[in-house]
Amino acid sequence: MSDAGPQSALREWRDHIRHPATLVAMGAVALILALVGPYGTSDLLRPLPRLGYWALIVPATYGTGSLTVTMLRALLPSWPFALRMGVAGVAAGLAVAGVVLVVNAVALGFVPDPGVLPGFILNVAGVGMVVTLAIAYIIRQQTGVAPAQPTPPTILQRVPLEKRGALLALSVEDHYVRVHTAKGTDMVLMRLSDAMKETGNVPGAQVHRSHWVAFNAVRAARRDGDRAILTLSSGAEIPVSRANLPKVKEAGLLPR
Repeated sequence: MSDAGPQSALREWRDHIRHPATLVAMGAVALILALVGPYGTSDLLRPLPRLGYWALIVPATYGTGSLTVTMLRALLPSWPFALRMGVAGVAAGLAVAGVVLVVNAVALGFVPDPGVLPGFILNVAGVGMVVTLAIAYIIRQQTGVAPAQPTPPTILQRVPLEKRGALLALSVEDHYVRVHTAKGTDMVLMRLSDAMKETGNVPGAQVHRSHWVAFNAVRAARRDGDRAILTLSSGAEIPVSRANLPKVKEAGLLPR
């Protein structure tokens, strides 16, 4: 099974962590920390090893923290925003603390004494929570990562007004294309190739010679021999041909 919410969030995180602005921000933070040498690293490490330490720990902790926040935002969509982000922030802080403990143990051979371990974890978790949420917010604002209201795909203009919901899929039936939306289905006299040109900026792909699907509409995916079956939010099932399996795997809907 594959849930579209977490998969979509994972794709969002991958795009975010690879974005040039994110990479520059992490590099700048690592350089500043290497120069300042907080948490005793100025005494423990010479300049070059210290730069290497922070160049490792900054992307490791931010990557872990931002992934935690992104996934929990997707897994807790019905929660109030403030509560959802609060839980995500605490979870990110604890995850960051775990990463710091592991990196310090491996790279520096340092493990806090049991008596000071709780305080160490709380300190690192608090800093990690604040930094992760702050950087994620700033970068999302600067790069426009926050999703804008999408332009409805042109294909929806061909279906009755009462059925113009989110586009889920397109399926060939004789000389017609069945347009699946969140509000129902309707038949349109046209070729699938032409219909796909009218899907606009909706992320999706042709997964079979007779079917196109919107990735965000997929709620589950399962293998069926050398093919696969996608279950849409409407309950409809769309087959995936063997030749199109790589597209589905690339979209994160099936394991590679």
